Amino acid sequence: MVAALERRMPQESILYLGDTARLPYGTKSAATVTRYTQRNIDFLLARDVKAVIVACNTASALALSRVVPHYHGDAVPLFGVIEPGAAEAVRVSRGHVGIIATESTVRSDAYAAAIRRRAPALTVRSAACPLFVPLVEEGWQDDPITRAVAARYLAPLLTDGLDTLVLGCTHYPLLRPLLREIVGADVVLVDSAVAVADQVAAELGDKGLLGGVEDQTSHFCLTDSNSPFQQLASTILGRDDLSFELVDVS
Repeated sequence: MVAALERRMPQESILYLGDTARLPYGTKSAATVTRYTQRNIDFLLARDVKAVIVACNTASALALSRVVPHYHGDAVPLFGVIEPGAAEAVRVSRGHVGIIATESTVRSDAYAAAIRRRAPALTVRSAACPLFVPLVEEGWQDDPITRAVAARYLAPLLTDGLDTLVLGCTHYPLLRPLLREIVGADVVLVDSAVAVADQVAAELGDKGLLGGVEDQTSHFCLTDSNSPFQQLASTILGRDDLSFELVDVS
């Protein structure tokens, strides 16, 4: 998400909060994810941000609709990743959309419901891929074990004409080359980060909130020291000079 935002809005500085003390969210209850999400948003608002993006697909699916009323009337807009990702899938699909995500996101039916609201005629199937996150965090994006796991997860989605695959977790785009091998060149891979960045830029522009800084910066906060996560962030952004601030959001 940070990389997409930096590309789309190079004039903005970004504050990123990774809740490494309480990850993973993908196996937790809606009530727990909602509680964590609200605390994270409160932390970001206290840092005087002008927009908040709930970049976690699980938090967007389980918590966003529950926390929005708490901030009703707040001048700071809140964005999730489900609706933009669903809209992009509908735009590019020729008839059959597959969704891969965490167990909680799939169980919520958030992506599938958002797609069906827009295009009831589309065929939509979902598959939970719980092993993808630990495999990515282990650095096994291009490993025979990961390839075998991915082939098994995707097999049910590939049986009847899949043409679009939604990567419904922030870790999954790092598996794009491997997923491309499995699904083939004709299947469109949808990463909601690009769609979200476009939506945020458009809305901030409409509100006159797009600013300009001489030097765009991204500042990273973590709720616990986490070397694999920090290495993953460096890999995604292609930078080895990232620094991380440890914060308490409780």
